[in-house]
Amino acid sequence: MSTTIKGQDGKSRCRWASAAPEFIDYHDREWGYPVDDDIRLFEKICLEGFQSGLSWRTILAKRENFRAAFLGFDFKKVAEFTEQDVERLLQDEGIVRHRGKIEATINNAKCAKKMVAEAGSLAAFLWSYEPDPKELAKPQTLSVSDTSKALSKALKKKGWKFVGPTTVYAFMQAMGLINDHAEECVFRSEAQKARDEFKKPALRPNHAEYLTSVIFADN
Repeated sequence: MSTTIKGQDGKSRCRWASAAPEFIDYHDREWGYPVDDDIRLFEKICLEGFQSGLSWRTILAKRENFRAAFLGFDFKKVAEFTEQDVERLLQDEGIVRHRGKIEATINNAKCAKKMVAEAGSLAAFLWSYEPDPKELAKPQTLSVSDTSKALSKALKKKGWKFVGPTTVYAFMQAMGLINDHAEECVFRSEAQKARDEFKKPALRPNHAEYLTSVIFADN
């Protein structure tokens, strides 16, 4: 089966974009384009965690409700949430009412604050895991990779939850850490152009040295 499908506008897109009307704009304008804003990155990784066991359509339909419930995914604010906030969110019909995922989001907000203090930004840490293009598999043939396993492991070491390798791979696709648009998708070149023009955020020097020591230690 082809990985692309032609839309009513005559453009070939990744086949998954045709699964629901609301996917088109998300696919065309957001999915696979590089992100360096910490708030957006935190939102994306949290929503991928909420998606675990569910469909992305469910999450995308509720995204504005999630944003309202978690204060725009400002992790500095979410890190201050209490048990009362957990109970409040469990009553919010506009989001996915899963205690473990809600608590993980609050936990991850605290981890995000620490990561910013250590690495300079979430973006710097996450982009340090950008894989070598030569090592990438053919687009849309994987749901997990060596890089997603490594990043998942690193996040878990730092205390993050609901960041398994499959969730992390979906996050990598969404945030543009890889360009996984199908080869025949007309938006693959648009995403690649954005990646080519993207200035990769740099880690703080001391944290870069730390990561290097961890990598060599693991090997």
